[in-house]
Amino acid sequence: MAAAIGWTVPLKSAVWGAALGYLALWSVYHLFKLLTGKEGMGYGDFKLLAALGAWLGAEYLLAVILLSSIVGAVIGILLLVAGKLANRNIPMPFGPYLAGAGLLAPVIGPAAVPGLLPFAFPFGTH
Repeated sequence: MAAAIGWTVPLKSAVWGAALGYLALWSVYHLFKLLTGKEGMGYGDFKLLAALGAWLGAEYLLAVILLSSIVGAVIGILLLVAGKLANRNIPMPFGPYLAGAGLLAPVIGPAAVPGLLPFAFPFGTH
């Protein structure tokens, strides 16, 4: 766990984190729009992930994306089951899950990513 005081990210990692963070969600947005003809998220999500990538470094991007997606999916399913989200076409904001994951990712660290999604790393990370 990194302490709030003295947290530094190398410039190269911060720049790559910002660029890759923005590009990751921008790509998802455009792929979804190409396939469905609908906008799936707002541009604020791109910018937030870019800011988190710059703040945490590129090494944390996968952890942030996985954490936010897992928590968002679980909450979305729970809302559907509970009847609080009556229509699947109602937009659900992704930003709060990105922000929460940005707070949690430094606690768990990028090394914990294979544990979050073990089937993506069936043979380990070495």
